[in-house]
Amino acid sequence: MVEHDETIFLIRLARLNEAIRLADCAHLSYKKYVEQIGQQPAPMLEDYIQIIQQHQVWVAEYHHKVVGFAVLKQTEEGFLLDNLAIHPDYQGLGGGGTLLRHAEEQARQLGYDSIYLYTHEKMMDNQALYSRKGYREYERRQEEGYSRVFMRKML
Repeated sequence: MVEHDETIFLIRLARLNEAIRLADCAHLSYKKYVEQIGQQPAPMLEDYIQIIQQHQVWVAEYHHKVVGFAVLKQTEEGFLLDNLAIHPDYQGLGGGGTLLRHAEEQARQLGYDSIYLYTHEKMMDNQALYSRKGYREYERRQEEGYSRVFMRKML
Protein backbone atom coordinates (compact mmCIF):
# COMPACT_ATOMS: atom_id res chain seq x y z
CA MET A 1 0.00 0.00 0.00
CA VAL A 2 1.12 3.51 -0.76
CA GLU A 3 0.11 6.39 1.45
CA HIS A 4 -0.23 9.98 0.23
CA ASP A 5 -1.82 12.79 2.21
CA GLU A 6 -3.93 10.31 4.20
CA THR A 7 -5.13 8.70 0.96
CA ILE A 8 -4.10 5.07 0.57
CA PHE A 9 -3.65 3.53 -2.84
CA LEU A 10 -2.96 -0.11 -3.51
CA ILE A 11 -0.72 -0.41 -6.58
CA ARG A 12 -0.87 -3.80 -8.30
CA LEU A 13 -0.74 -5.38 -11.74
CA ALA A 14 -3.94 -5.16 -13.77
CA ARG A 15 -6.08 -8.23 -14.29
CA LEU A 16 -7.43 -9.15 -17.71
CA ASN A 17 -11.03 -8.87 -16.48
CA GLU A 18 -10.38 -5.18 -15.68
CA ALA A 19 -9.83 -4.19 -19.32
CA ILE A 20 -13.28 -2.60 -19.64
CA ARG A 21 -12.73 -0.58 -16.45
CA LEU A 22 -9.38 0.67 -17.79
CA ALA A 23 -10.91 1.62 -21.14
CA ASP A 24 -13.68 3.54 -19.32
CA CYS A 25 -11.10 5.25 -17.12
CA ALA A 26 -9.02 6.26 -20.15
CA HIS A 27 -12.06 7.54 -22.01
CA LEU A 28 -13.26 9.65 -19.07
CA SER A 29 -9.78 10.88 -18.23
CA TYR A 30 -8.87 11.94 -21.77
CA LYS A 31 -12.21 13.15 -23.17
CA LYS A 32 -11.49 16.71 -22.00
CA TYR A 33 -8.68 16.85 -24.57
CA VAL A 34 -10.71 15.90 -27.66
CA GLU A 35 -11.75 19.46 -28.48
CA GLN A 36 -8.36 20.87 -27.47
CA ILE A 37 -6.34 18.65 -29.84
CA GLY A 38 -9.04 18.11 -32.48
CA GLN A 39 -9.11 14.31 -32.24
CA GLN A 40 -9.41 11.51 -29.71
CA PRO A 41 -6.17 11.01 -27.79
CA ALA A 42 -4.56 7.64 -28.51
CA PRO A 43 -5.36 6.16 -25.05
CA MET A 44 -9.08 6.45 -25.87
CA LEU A 45 -8.60 4.12 -28.84
CA GLU A 46 -6.52 1.35 -27.25
CA ASP A 47 -7.52 -2.31 -26.89
CA TYR A 48 -6.93 -2.76 -23.17
CA ILE A 49 -7.19 -6.54 -23.28
CA GLN A 50 -4.22 -6.54 -25.64
CA ILE A 51 -2.39 -3.88 -23.60
CA ILE A 52 -2.74 -5.92 -20.38
CA GLN A 53 -1.56 -9.07 -22.16
CA GLN A 54 1.51 -7.44 -23.74
CA HIS A 55 2.77 -4.83 -21.28
CA GLN A 56 3.13 -3.94 -17.62
CA VAL A 57 -0.14 -2.35 -16.58
CA TRP A 58 -0.33 -1.18 -12.99
CA VAL A 59 -3.58 -0.07 -11.41
CA ALA A 60 -4.23 2.23 -8.48
CA GLU A 61 -6.99 0.98 -6.20
CA TYR A 62 -8.74 3.33 -3.79
CA HIS A 63 -11.14 1.69 -1.32
CA HIS A 64 -11.08 -1.52 -3.41
CA LYS A 65 -11.98 0.31 -6.63
CA VAL A 66 -9.67 0.74 -9.63
CA VAL A 67 -9.36 4.51 -10.08
CA GLY A 68 -6.36 4.78 -12.39
CA PHE A 69 -3.61 2.98 -14.21
CA ALA A 70 -0.19 3.26 -15.84
CA VAL A 71 1.04 1.38 -18.90
CA LEU A 72 4.80 0.71 -18.92
CA LYS A 73 6.81 -0.58 -21.86
CA GLN A 74 10.41 -1.47 -22.56
CA THR A 75 11.33 -0.05 -25.97
CA GLU A 76 14.43 0.49 -28.09
CA GLU A 77 14.57 4.04 -26.67
CA GLY A 78 14.38 2.90 -23.06
CA PHE A 79 11.69 2.58 -20.40
CA LEU A 80 8.44 4.21 -21.50
CA LEU A 81 5.55 5.44 -19.40
CA ASP A 82 3.12 5.01 -22.28
CA ASN A 83 -0.06 6.04 -20.52
CA LEU A 84 -1.13 7.32 -17.12
CA ALA A 85 -4.83 7.88 -16.48
CA ILE A 86 -6.82 8.69 -13.36
CA HIS A 87 -10.62 8.61 -13.32
CA PRO A 88 -11.80 12.26 -13.11
CA ASP A 89 -13.74 11.59 -9.89
CA TYR A 90 -10.46 10.66 -8.18
CA GLN A 91 -8.08 13.23 -9.63
CA GLY A 92 -6.29 15.39 -7.08
CA LEU A 93 -6.00 12.67 -4.43
CA GLY A 94 -2.42 11.72 -5.30
CA GLY A 95 -3.08 8.60 -7.36
CA GLY A 96 -1.35 9.99 -10.44
CA GLY A 97 1.76 10.93 -8.49
CA THR A 98 1.76 7.54 -6.80
CA LEU A 99 1.60 5.75 -10.17
CA LEU A 100 4.29 8.05 -11.59
CA ARG A 101 6.65 7.26 -8.71
CA HIS A 102 5.86 3.56 -9.11
CA ALA A 103 6.70 3.72 -12.84
CA GLU A 104 10.02 5.38 -12.02
CA GLU A 105 10.79 2.70 -9.45
CA GLN A 106 9.98 -0.05 -11.97
CA ALA A 107 12.43 1.54 -14.40
CA ARG A 108 15.14 1.63 -11.70
CA GLN A 109 14.51 -1.99 -10.71
CA LEU A 110 14.94 -3.06 -14.34
CA GLY A 111 18.27 -1.23 -14.55
CA TYR A 112 17.25 1.87 -16.49
CA ASP A 113 18.87 5.20 -15.67
CA SER A 114 15.95 7.18 -17.09
CA ILE A 115 12.28 6.98 -17.97
CA TYR A 116 10.52 8.73 -20.82
CA LEU A 117 7.00 9.64 -21.84
CA TYR A 118 5.20 11.69 -24.42
CA THR A 119 2.16 13.92 -24.52
CA HIS A 120 0.39 15.87 -27.22
CA GLU A 121 1.98 19.24 -28.02
CA LYS A 122 -1.34 20.98 -27.26
CA MET A 123 -1.63 19.39 -23.80
CA MET A 124 0.29 22.19 -22.14
CA ASP A 125 -0.98 21.33 -18.65
CA ASN A 126 0.52 17.83 -18.94
CA GLN A 127 3.84 19.25 -20.13
CA ALA A 128 3.90 21.64 -17.17
CA LEU A 129 2.99 18.86 -14.72
CA TYR A 130 5.73 16.55 -15.96
CA SER A 131 8.25 19.42 -15.94
CA ARG A 132 7.46 19.99 -12.25
CA LYS A 133 8.12 16.27 -11.67
CA GLY A 134 11.60 16.50 -13.22
CA TYR A 135 10.89 15.52 -16.83
CA ARG A 136 12.60 17.54 -19.57
CA GLU A 137 11.58 17.84 -23.20
CA TYR A 138 14.09 16.26 -25.57
CA GLU A 139 12.25 15.89 -28.87
CA ARG A 140 9.06 16.60 -30.83
CA ARG A 141 7.74 14.11 -33.38
CA GLN A 142 4.75 13.40 -35.58
CA GLU A 143 3.63 9.83 -34.82
CA GLU A 144 0.45 8.00 -35.72
CA GLY A 145 -1.24 11.29 -36.64
CA TYR A 146 -0.31 13.02 -33.36
CA SER A 147 2.11 15.89 -32.67
CA ARG A 148 3.98 14.58 -29.65
CA VAL A 149 6.34 16.15 -27.15
CA PHE A 150 8.82 13.61 -25.71
CA MET A 151 10.11 14.13 -22.18
CA ARG A 152 12.68 12.22 -20.15
CA LYS A 153 13.63 12.07 -16.49
CA MET A 154 16.99 10.85 -15.29
CA LEU A 155 16.66 8.49 -12.33
